[in-house]
Amino acid sequence: MYAIVETGGKQFKVSQGDTIYVEKLDAEVGSSITLDKVFLVSTDKGVNVGTPTVDGAKVVAKVEEHGKGKKIVVFKYKAKKNYHKKQGHRQPYTKLKIEAIEA
Repeated sequence: MYAIVETGGKQFKVSQGDTIYVEKLDAEVGSSITLDKVFLVSTDKGVNVGTPTVDGAKVVAKVEEHGKGKKIVVFKYKAKKNYHKKQGHRQPYTKLKIEAIEA
């Protein structure tokens, strides 16, 4: 059984027991959250595709931790103009463990 959900503007294919890294959510570590934007649910009986979401379907996940991703370097320069700018960025994330898919 798996589902396709959306959070933080991105879509994820999740099954029970999976761990995913999503855009940072405002939730306490150890708390349980519900992902309501479920686009597809696949079970033993078949596939249920929503228009655009599946009615009554939700995915329950537990917040395991918050953190920051690997640093990326943004380097801008203009040739022959003595302009260069180096900037780093670390994207915050939330680690979720999928507990249940309810359809």
